[in-house]
Amino acid sequence: MFDLAMHTGEGAIALKSVAHREKISEKYLEHLFASLKKAGLIHSVRGAQGGYRLALPAEEISLGDIIRVLEGPIAPTDCVVNGSGGEQCDRASLCVMRSIWCRIRDDVNDILDNITLAQVVEEQNKMSGEGYMFYI
Repeated sequence: MFDLAMHTGEGAIALKSVAHREKISEKYLEHLFASLKKAGLIHSVRGAQGGYRLALPAEEISLGDIIRVLEGPIAPTDCVVNGSGGEQCDRASLCVMRSIWCRIRDDVNDILDNITLAQVVEEQNKMSGEGYMFYI
Protein backbone atom coordinates (compact mmCIF):
# COMPACT_ATOMS: atom_id res chain seq x y z
CA MET A 1 0.00 0.00 0.00
CA PHE A 2 2.86 2.33 0.84
CA ASP A 3 4.51 1.64 -2.52
CA LEU A 4 1.27 2.29 -4.41
CA ALA A 5 0.79 5.52 -2.45
CA MET A 6 4.37 6.61 -3.21
CA HIS A 7 3.73 6.07 -6.92
CA THR A 8 0.26 7.62 -7.11
CA GLY A 9 -0.12 9.55 -10.35
CA GLU A 10 2.07 7.15 -12.33
CA GLY A 11 -0.88 5.06 -13.49
CA ALA A 12 -1.31 1.40 -12.65
CA ILE A 13 1.72 -0.11 -10.92
CA ALA A 14 2.79 -3.60 -11.94
CA LEU A 15 2.85 -6.19 -9.19
CA LYS A 16 6.33 -7.18 -10.31
CA SER A 17 7.58 -3.62 -9.77
CA VAL A 18 6.17 -3.48 -6.24
CA ALA A 19 7.61 -6.90 -5.42
CA HIS A 20 11.04 -5.85 -6.68
CA ARG A 21 11.12 -2.49 -4.86
CA GLU A 22 9.79 -3.90 -1.60
CA LYS A 23 11.74 -7.16 -1.78
CA ILE A 24 8.57 -9.26 -1.37
CA SER A 25 7.86 -12.39 -3.39
CA GLU A 26 5.31 -11.86 -6.16
CA LYS A 27 3.33 -14.88 -5.01
CA TYR A 28 2.98 -13.51 -1.48
CA LEU A 29 2.16 -10.03 -2.81
CA GLU A 30 -0.58 -11.51 -5.04
CA HIS A 31 -2.17 -12.94 -1.90
CA LEU A 32 -1.99 -9.60 -0.09
CA PHE A 33 -3.32 -7.67 -3.07
CA ALA A 34 -6.25 -10.07 -3.47
CA SER A 35 -7.32 -9.28 0.11
CA LEU A 36 -6.80 -5.54 -0.36
CA LYS A 37 -8.77 -5.60 -3.62
CA LYS A 38 -11.64 -7.54 -2.05
CA ALA A 39 -11.75 -4.94 0.76
CA GLY A 40 -11.95 -2.11 -1.79
CA LEU A 41 -8.62 -0.52 -0.89
CA ILE A 42 -7.02 -1.12 -4.31
CA HIS A 43 -8.18 -1.54 -7.91
CA SER A 44 -6.64 -3.72 -10.57
CA VAL A 45 -6.19 -2.57 -14.14
CA ARG A 46 -6.00 -5.19 -16.88
CA GLY A 47 -3.94 -5.07 -20.03
CA ALA A 48 -0.39 -4.49 -21.15
CA GLN A 49 -0.10 -1.35 -19.02
CA GLY A 50 -2.08 -2.93 -16.21
CA GLY A 51 -1.34 -3.24 -12.56
CA TYR A 52 -2.73 -1.86 -9.33
CA ARG A 53 -3.61 1.52 -7.89
CA LEU A 54 -5.20 2.80 -4.72
CA ALA A 55 -8.99 2.72 -4.81
CA LEU A 56 -9.22 5.77 -2.54
CA PRO A 57 -7.02 8.79 -1.98
CA ALA A 58 -4.19 8.01 0.44
CA GLU A 59 -5.71 10.60 2.80
CA GLU A 60 -8.77 8.35 3.19
CA ILE A 61 -6.92 5.11 3.98
CA SER A 62 -5.76 4.60 7.56
CA LEU A 63 -3.13 2.18 8.77
CA GLY A 64 -5.90 0.56 10.80
CA ASP A 65 -7.88 -0.11 7.60
CA ILE A 66 -4.90 -1.87 6.04
CA ILE A 67 -3.88 -3.89 9.08
CA ARG A 68 -7.42 -5.13 9.72
CA VAL A 69 -7.71 -6.36 6.14
CA LEU A 70 -4.38 -8.17 6.22
CA GLU A 71 -4.20 -9.29 9.86
CA GLY A 72 -7.74 -9.22 11.24
CA PRO A 73 -8.94 -7.45 14.38
CA ILE A 74 -6.35 -5.47 16.30
CA ALA A 75 -6.42 -6.67 19.92
CA PRO A 76 -3.78 -7.80 22.41
CA THR A 77 -5.80 -10.91 23.42
CA ASP A 78 -8.68 -12.89 21.89
CA CYS A 79 -11.01 -12.12 24.78
CA VAL A 80 -11.11 -8.42 23.89
CA VAL A 81 -11.60 -8.66 20.14
CA ASN A 82 -14.41 -6.19 19.36
CA GLY A 83 -17.76 -7.88 19.53
CA SER A 84 -16.46 -10.97 21.32
CA GLY A 85 -17.94 -9.99 24.68
CA GLY A 86 -15.34 -12.21 26.32
CA GLU A 87 -17.07 -15.45 25.31
CA GLN A 88 -13.69 -17.15 24.89
CA CYS A 89 -13.03 -16.98 28.62
CA ASP A 90 -15.12 -18.34 31.48
CA ARG A 91 -13.47 -15.84 33.81
CA ALA A 92 -14.12 -12.66 31.79
CA SER A 93 -16.41 -11.14 34.41
CA LEU A 94 -13.80 -11.76 37.13
CA CYS A 95 -10.69 -10.82 35.16
CA VAL A 96 -8.94 -7.73 36.46
CA MET A 97 -6.76 -7.61 33.31
CA ARG A 98 -9.69 -7.51 30.87
CA SER A 99 -10.30 -3.77 31.34
CA ILE A 100 -6.59 -3.11 30.82
CA TRP A 101 -6.53 -5.20 27.62
CA CYS A 102 -9.60 -3.28 26.41
CA ARG A 103 -7.88 0.06 27.03
CA ILE A 104 -4.77 -1.13 25.18
CA ARG A 105 -6.93 -2.38 22.29
CA ASP A 106 -8.79 0.91 22.08
CA ASP A 107 -5.64 3.05 22.24
CA VAL A 108 -3.82 1.02 19.58
CA ASN A 109 -6.87 1.13 17.30
CA ASP A 110 -7.23 4.86 17.85
CA ILE A 111 -3.60 5.48 16.92
CA LEU A 112 -3.73 3.31 13.79
CA ASP A 113 -7.07 4.78 12.70
CA ASN A 114 -5.67 8.29 12.96
CA ILE A 115 -2.58 7.76 10.82
CA THR A 116 -3.28 7.87 7.11
CA LEU A 117 -1.30 6.41 4.27
CA ALA A 118 -0.78 9.99 3.06
CA GLN A 119 0.88 10.88 6.37
CA VAL A 120 3.25 7.93 6.04
CA VAL A 121 4.16 9.06 2.50
CA GLU A 122 4.68 12.60 3.76
CA GLU A 123 6.98 11.32 6.50
CA GLN A 124 8.95 9.30 3.93
CA ASN A 125 9.32 12.36 1.74
CA LYS A 126 10.70 14.33 4.69
CA MET A 127 13.25 11.60 5.28
CA SER A 128 14.15 11.05 1.62
CA GLY A 129 17.66 9.83 1.18
CA GLU A 130 17.90 8.29 4.64
CA GLY A 131 16.63 4.88 3.55
CA TYR A 132 13.79 4.76 6.08
CA MET A 133 11.03 2.41 4.87
CA PHE A 134 7.58 1.47 6.17
CA TYR A 135 6.37 -2.04 5.43
CA ILE A 136 2.60 -2.26 5.57
